[in-house]
Amino acid sequence: MEAAGYLRQPDEPALVVRDGGEVVGVVTESDIVAVVAEGGTNPRVASFMSSPVVTIPPSTQVGLAADRMRDAGVGLLPVVEADGTYRGVVTKAALAPYLSRHRLEITWDSEPLTLGGSDGAESVEVTDPESSDARVPE
Repeated sequence: MEAAGYLRQPDEPALVVRDGGEVVGVVTESDIVAVVAEGGTNPRVASFMSSPVVTIPPSTQVGLAADRMRDAGVGLLPVVEADGTYRGVVTKAALAPYLSRHRLEITWDSEPLTLGGSDGAESVEVTDPESSDARVPE
């Protein structure tokens, strides 16, 4: 229950579980949902955290961090020094603005694709995935 409470904070994408300073697991909202769905009654975090943890050192380049995340099938990576000191966490959302659009995994389902925000930002509509033509609002 305590872990679920922490994850309700808007800026907490996950909980990094440490034992004696060493990163030993990660708990995400989906882990909590799975526990609830399975009828768990306030189990210890160690019983459902993801472990072992894929980590990166602070010197990792953005592209390599994205590759590591994709290859491991995870949405975040704890950042850990060579001596085991935990420094923070990097998420997909944090990496996205720094990655080339060519690195994004997009599935095309033959419908026109619109890229843009609902916040009034301009959008681009792409109608042919083989074409580099896009209609941009003037």
